[in-house]
Amino acid sequence: MSTPAPADDAVRELIMLLPRLVGRAKRITPPAELQGLDLAPRHRSLLSLLLLDGPQTVSELAARLQVAPTTVSLLIGDLSRKNILVRREDDEDRRRRIVDIAPEAREPISRWLSPFAEAWRGALAPLSPAERQLVVDTLLAYEAAVADTIP
Repeated sequence: MSTPAPADDAVRELIMLLPRLVGRAKRITPPAELQGLDLAPRHRSLLSLLLLDGPQTVSELAARLQVAPTTVSLLIGDLSRKNILVRREDDEDRRRRIVDIAPEAREPISRWLSPFAEAWRGALAPLSPAERQLVVDTLLAYEAAVADTIP
C-alpha cells in the first residue's frame, strides 16, 4: 500500500466540499419577480459583475467573464428582452453601449445574488490580501487542471 501524499487530507476534504458548494448554489432560486425568466448560471455571473462593479461595456464584461464579446452580446440581448438589463450610449463615445441592470430589476437581482458575495466576503475577511489572492489562484489552478482532463 502506498503512503498518502501530504496533501491527501485536504484533497479528500475538497473533493467532498466542492459538490456541496455547487449543490447549494444551484438551490438558491431567484425571487418571485424573476421566476419564469429562465435565468441560468451564465446570467448569474454577468448580473453579479454588474451588481458588484456597476455599468460596463460589452467588451469589459466579455473580458471579465472570459468569453467572446459575441457571447456577452447574446446574453445581454436575452436579458434585455426580459427587461432585466438596459443599454445606453456611452456619453464619452457614442459608438459604445453601456450595459446596466434595469432599475426595476435591481432590487430583486440584488436580493437573489448578494448572499453569494456576502458569503465570500465573510469567508475571505479574516485573510490578508495575499492569502485572499492565494485562495483565488488555487481555485483558478484547480479549474485549469480539471479543464485539462476533460476532452
